[in-house]
Amino acid sequence: MEITPRARVMAVLRGEGTEKTPFTVYSDKLPACAVERRLRNRGLCPVQRITSYKVSYPNVKVTENNYFDAKGNKQIRTIYSTPKGDLTTLHHRAVFTDWWHERMFKTPNDYKSLLFMIKDAVVQPDYETAAQVVADLGDDFVVRDQVPLEPLQAFITGTYMAMETFCMEWMDNRDEILKLVDAYVEFVRKIYPIAAAGPLDFANYGGNVVPQVIGEQVFREYYIPHYNEAAEIFHNHGKLLGTHLDAENTPIMKAIGETDLDYIEAYDPGISPSVGEALKTWPDKVLWINWPSAWHLKTEEEVRECTRQMIREASPGNRFIIGITEDVPAHRWRGNFEAIMDGIDAEASR
Repeated sequence: MEITPRARVMAVLRGEGTEKTPFTVYSDKLPACAVERRLRNRGLCPVQRITSYKVSYPNVKVTENNYFDAKGNKQIRTIYSTPKGDLTTLHHRAVFTDWWHERMFKTPNDYKSLLFMIKDAVVQPDYETAAQVVADLGDDFVVRDQVPLEPLQAFITGTYMAMETFCMEWMDNRDEILKLVDAYVEFVRKIYPIAAAGPLDFANYGGNVVPQVIGEQVFREYYIPHYNEAAEIFHNHGKLLGTHLDAENTPIMKAIGETDLDYIEAYDPGISPSVGEALKTWPDKVLWINWPSAWHLKTEEEVRECTRQMIREASPGNRFIIGITEDVPAHRWRGNFEAIMDGIDAEASR
């Protein structure tokens, strides 16, 4: 009986061998069309990203106002009214992402409001919805859970603060930042046991860490302990935990290896150390790469050969998955995805 796309991905996530390297793509980056159907028939496995829980803020009133700017973009102004004052955001949605013009935190006057909102969070299981998604999608998909951003990362790349604002506040008002971080730690600790006990087999914990901003020491102090705490809970339930590290990871490669994470997802070997180096540095982890975004400008023949080279570096292949986690130019994805699959099939038939 032929192995299903889901079973192939899960086998590698558990460190087991398969007949060929899994190829995945975030489901919202795979337009429905004839090429998509052909790729899925060849084993391409979409990744559906959901949560097995719901978060609510019973004492925060949320008001959303929409309008169109001069360029025709629909701008979304959101007001979060707390007993300690209002917080506001402004963003607009593009095809695959959101463009943020204003984050919640703007001045030190917002610390009390933001602290109240974080402490107000209530987390509840949403297992029935998650299980239904798994049942509906079947063995063609893998369905991934998501733990929110790491406690410090939430204030660097989340909706709370702009990265530049965080850097200045970290230097000028670190005690206030750490009060927020402590409150956020208690928030995510509510999520660990709920997600771990839920119907999904694996989860990402945060991600989008920029080592050049935080440095190795901060990563060790403010990231690794939380990864390890969550991983212990997930492992006790037989579940897997990873994170999304898509930046240039050279400064923290050794530290990543010291975490209890099972896999590193969205890793970019085009800007970070090579596939072979990463697997050697992390002998107990699965490497789930994002096929490097810049390489999509290569010819289809080069795409095939780069794919084959990475698979050879990853030999014997029981800890390597090729994924697509970023936008691909609309005029390139069809040919490139098929070229990647051609490379995978060519290596499997060697």
